[in-house]
Amino acid sequence: MSQSVVQTTAGESVDMQDFHRRRMWHVVFPLFIVSIIAFLDRVNIAYAGLTMKEDLTWLTPEVFGMGAGIFFVGYVLFEVPAALIAARFNAMKWVARIMFSWGVVCVLMATMTTELEFYVYRFLLGLCEASLYPVMYSLLIPNWFLPRERAQATSLMLTSLLLSSIIGAPLAGFLLELDLFGLHGWQTLFIIEAIPAIVFAFVFAFWMKEKPQDADWVTPEEKVYIAEALEKEKAEKDLVKKYTTWQALKEPKVLLLSLIYFLWILGFWGFNFWMPQVLKNLSGWSPSAVGWAIVIPMAAALIVQVYCGSSSTKRNERRWHVAVPLFIGAIGLILTPHSPTPEISLLFISLSAIGVYAGMGVWWTLPTTFLSGAAAAGAIGLINSAGNVGGWVGPYMLGFVNQHTGAFHIGYYVMGACMLLAALLVITLPKSMEQK
Repeated sequence: MSQSVVQTTAGESVDMQDFHRRRMWHVVFPLFIVSIIAFLDRVNIAYAGLTMKEDLTWLTPEVFGMGAGIFFVGYVLFEVPAALIAARFNAMKWVARIMFSWGVVCVLMATMTTELEFYVYRFLLGLCEASLYPVMYSLLIPNWFLPRERAQATSLMLTSLLLSSIIGAPLAGFLLELDLFGLHGWQTLFIIEAIPAIVFAFVFAFWMKEKPQDADWVTPEEKVYIAEALEKEKAEKDLVKKYTTWQALKEPKVLLLSLIYFLWILGFWGFNFWMPQVLKNLSGWSPSAVGWAIVIPMAAALIVQVYCGSSSTKRNERRWHVAVPLFIGAIGLILTPHSPTPEISLLFISLSAIGVYAGMGVWWTLPTTFLSGAAAAGAIGLINSAGNVGGWVGPYMLGFVNQHTGAFHIGYYVMGACMLLAALLVITLPKSMEQK
């Protein structure tokens, strides 16, 4: 950090570099692992879809799109109330509960034999995971990091989404071609990738602490300093306006952020759930080759995401660090259907990946510039819920278009247009949403 040593109001010294390093290990790293596992289990259906249709004759493109997207229906229904429950009780234990329950449902995915079971299990997976990211964005990270630190901490935590794909894509390609104990490859994939969620739920419950006051690795001086700094932040927000949870949910800035995120996530999840099949169609490669190829766009997006978080912190700027990647993503999505070769398709998919991922860490620091506590948890739950509606619309829209036109071009144009509109709306956000 720029300030190595700071003092509490009582004059006690705190080494912020050392405190920052320990917070990265004890806070960001366990959340990072949770996020890797969550994304792995949420997106493995995208890779399973490469071979499931060979064993499940009812799995048409439209059914696949509906099943992929129905995850977000369960998520949306329970997201805001779950975030408020976590804010009132214990956010850390809530995350551990979330992990265990979604791991169990992932195992059940391997048993499905009908279209109805496919929908039910995907719906339950979303229901179990509901509020995970809002709790991390609005409660756990703000409990531990000051406003000027959150963009970097959140961006580093969210590199997990890309690392999950970098790890998960080759792993999925390998598992899909592995028939273990008489199971089909897609069944092996669901079971193997469910185990980490169930196991790490118990590890997380003992490792992570909700607040600095609960952690024995935080010194008394550090506890005093972080408590004073966070109280000062809350007081400054309250001077501008003290929000109740209901006021936060009706706040125009929250509603605008919800619209932006809906448009963004429509493209995000349409891209993620269909990308393996789109790349396979464009290239003709095997599932394992597709899995390894996906590492390239995800690695590119990871580099840009880390840069965005660091650059946002250094420049005290948020809006353009979100808008520019969205513009890049819009270009990539619109050009992908016109790829003349597999190599060019990877280039356009890389642009799309940069666009849907790179600004995410900076984005989630925006609501906490004017909200805190339960109001922030509820508002972020609403914003994420709006995005998750887009998470249902995007995959289903692509599946519908693909089944009824035999191609995915129109769906990619729609996603590109939504990303472009999201970028333009980000620029209209008030300059007050800048780093403190």
